[in-house]
Amino acid sequence: MDGLTILGVIIAFAALIGGNYLEGGAWHLLINYPAALIVFGGTIGAAVIQTPKNILLRAIHIFKWVLSPPKFQQKKTIKQIVGWSNIARKRGLLGLDNLIGSEKDPFIKKGLQMLVDGVPPEKIRGILEQDIELLRQHDTSAAGFFESMGGYAPTVGIIGAVIGLIHVMGHIGNPEELGPALAIAFVATLYGVALANLFCLPIANKLRAHVDRIAVWQKLLVDGMIAIADGENPKNIEAKLSGYLL
Repeated sequence: MDGLTILGVIIAFAALIGGNYLEGGAWHLLINYPAALIVFGGTIGAAVIQTPKNILLRAIHIFKWVLSPPKFQQKKTIKQIVGWSNIARKRGLLGLDNLIGSEKDPFIKKGLQMLVDGVPPEKIRGILEQDIELLRQHDTSAAGFFESMGGYAPTVGIIGAVIGLIHVMGHIGNPEELGPALAIAFVATLYGVALANLFCLPIANKLRAHVDRIAVWQKLLVDGMIAIADGENPKNIEAKLSGYLL
């Protein structure tokens, strides 16, 4: 669980509600269901329209990273690679074959399989680095879905405000119905700006940060596997990879 995300949400809500209270407003004045429907529904709909199906599905899949980030530790991975290198020195690269079946990560599995198959080191690097870049582009595009929501939300909020003002003009002769219509106008604008700047854009940036972390972790694996393929000493491999711990 990512505690910083939860802390950030708490701070954001506290700032909005607290600021409204200090201005003399009641918290229930910030709740308006028609405005919420316009802003949230319109924003999601606009973002879905512009997003290809495979990117949308990936965006939904990686959304969980906001609260539950991908778990991997560089230090633990380095120890794992050093363990592979010790096996390779004692039994040869074919000795790594027994590890492939028990490995769950497809990237590691692919790299180990190429080591066992005797694929030249530079070819292994080329194939795995291409996989890293393609996955990074795909996940970055998926994170961009939430950024696009952040771009649309303020504009949809303005649309909600215009709708509210239309209702105001339609009931200009009935003062009792002016209040709810004006509420939609102002609250919709608030929802649009808040949704963009307190949620959508921070979520997109956090997901991109996780995408970069995964890419760095995968590059660590590539450098380790290439060192094993080149027959480097396990201690030298550990020293070389220690730079990833900075």
